[in-house]
Amino acid sequence: MSDTEANYYGAYLEPLKQCEAEILSTLEQLLQPLNENQDETIVEHILSRIKSPESMQEKLRKKDLPTDATTALTHTADTIGIRLVTHFVGDVYKIQEVLRNCQKWKVIKEKDYIAMPKENGYRSLHIIIEIPFSAHSTLQAIQAEIQLRTIAMDCWASLEHQMKYKKNIPNAALLISELKRCADEMASTDLTMQTIREQIHQKHETSLSRK
Repeated sequence: MSDTEANYYGAYLEPLKQCEAEILSTLEQLLQPLNENQDETIVEHILSRIKSPESMQEKLRKKDLPTDATTALTHTADTIGIRLVTHFVGDVYKIQEVLRNCQKWKVIKEKDYIAMPKENGYRSLHIIIEIPFSAHSTLQAIQAEIQLRTIAMDCWASLEHQMKYKKNIPNAALLISELKRCADEMASTDLTMQTIREQIHQKHETSLSRK
């Protein structure tokens, strides 16, 4: 964390780091049994972050809220953000079930942008969890956001993020339209890949049962 982040979060910073580390450790434990039941690891990669002061303050201003750290932790759900990127759509929903049954946190809300994509084509499954916070803090618990998406969805979201924050892009309207088209095509490809994978596993299991 930079000095700016330390100054903003103050005494909350170390507890936030501990929460982030605990979530990552718990995820590793939860995913291990899933990895053992198949030939490949279920997650391509995991990213985590504590939201930057600049992004947090901008978000609070849009909500017409004070921009201090206490307000941030009590009125936002993504001070801690975790992203799990999978190979296949089916794996997203396998992980969702595991997260729902975890005893170390409480699932507060789910937003399935895979089943119901955003208008611009964005697809991802967001799970908001509530986790215990530091015993030395007046806050008993905070919320964190876990995003689940496939590699294709993650690639698309990266491009869309660049479009959103870069200014004066030539032919921006055309590129936005192309991004939406790509989102639909990639979603179709994701489903086809999932179907192929299921057929491969089904044939493999049938072959084993005949031996």
